[in-house]
Amino acid sequence: MPALLPEELVKWQFVESKVKRVMQAYAFQEIRTPIVERTELFQRTIGQDTDVVSKEMYSFNDRKDQSLSLRPEATAGVVRAGIEHGLFYNQTQKLWSMGPMYRYERPQKGRYRQFHQINMEAFGYQGPQIDLEIILMTSRIWKALKVDAIELEINSLGTSTSRQTYRKALVEYFSDHKSDLDEDSTKRLESNPMRILDSKNPEMGNLISNAPNITDYLDTESEDHFATLTNSLEQHNISFQLNPRLVRGLDYYTKTVFEWTTDQLGSQATVCGGGRYDDLVKQLGGQDVCAVGCAIGFERLTELVEVLSKKEQNMQPKIYIVAVGDDTELQASLLAEKIRDANEEYAVEINMDGGSFKQQFRKADKSGSELAIVIGEEEIQQGNLGFKPLMIDQEQTTIKEENIMEEINRFFTE
Repeated sequence: MPALLPEELVKWQFVESKVKRVMQAYAFQEIRTPIVERTELFQRTIGQDTDVVSKEMYSFNDRKDQSLSLRPEATAGVVRAGIEHGLFYNQTQKLWSMGPMYRYERPQKGRYRQFHQINMEAFGYQGPQIDLEIILMTSRIWKALKVDAIELEINSLGTSTSRQTYRKALVEYFSDHKSDLDEDSTKRLESNPMRILDSKNPEMGNLISNAPNITDYLDTESEDHFATLTNSLEQHNISFQLNPRLVRGLDYYTKTVFEWTTDQLGSQATVCGGGRYDDLVKQLGGQDVCAVGCAIGFERLTELVEVLSKKEQNMQPKIYIVAVGDDTELQASLLAEKIRDANEEYAVEINMDGGSFKQQFRKADKSGSELAIVIGEEEIQQGNLGFKPLMIDQEQTTIKEENIMEEINRFFTE
């Protein structure tokens, strides 16, 4: 991915703060996991036949000839860490994480080989209520960021039992059309036929669209779970589309799967995706623990966020101290510390390069500050300070130094 320069990073930090605030409102706690994991972890969880594992992972051998990989997604590492540290033993957990992921894909707008995800995972909750809460939480994130060009698609993949029945139906269907399968799909026919539904080959579109629907093969448990979820979404006025072809790109999903998609980012339509993975913890050697989660593509989300006012994006009100004359640099430093001591929410920048008032005000404007405090030799002698708003057309005024915090607070709260 390209470097994040300060101006772009302001937008990222704004989005991060909004997302974190929403997750905290739902009692999710942060967890941080390694970027490098054993390759075997992803082979066992994501699936050996998925594009992610077979084509897109960055893998290498260390000095002990052990295969390691840069993480292509976060859930596998969170589950591994949870098992190792006993986080799932007779208790529930709501965890979130954020960081870079790595996949060897064709770089394009909104999708780079290093990309960032925000992940939300809940463990130990059996019923569809937690599926609902995860979806409601993501919906609240969109509202907090004023993103409305986004739609929810959902499906159910059923339990492992119903998926086995569906697998047989897929094998029978695609075997009858084996001459129409591409090379990847032919390989997956016996090993993992559901991955054929996730094919990116447009020439496979008609064949896939006529394949059996998994919703016709759900067992009673899966049907009841999905019906409760969809009814609850309707009660919360969350619009959604049923998409029987939605299988997600990772093998560990069971029952509910969902995606939030947009038509504003070209081919990179999915902004957030997730679902249940009730068998994953046990598959990695832990207890039989239900789980559900999702991941938000951060680059795509920031692309969707509408242009925000500069004041809204800047997390801290910014002040620039203009200092001209002998001994003013020390006074400027003392004043800056006084302001920071009084209120850490204020970001204070001091001119340290000298120059005339005109030159320093030019720097103040470029800094993006909303307010300039002026210190000159005359101001020092009289115990005064200059007070000049920078983003509105207002003349500079003179105030007493002892009243500076009162005036600053009034300026930023009006």
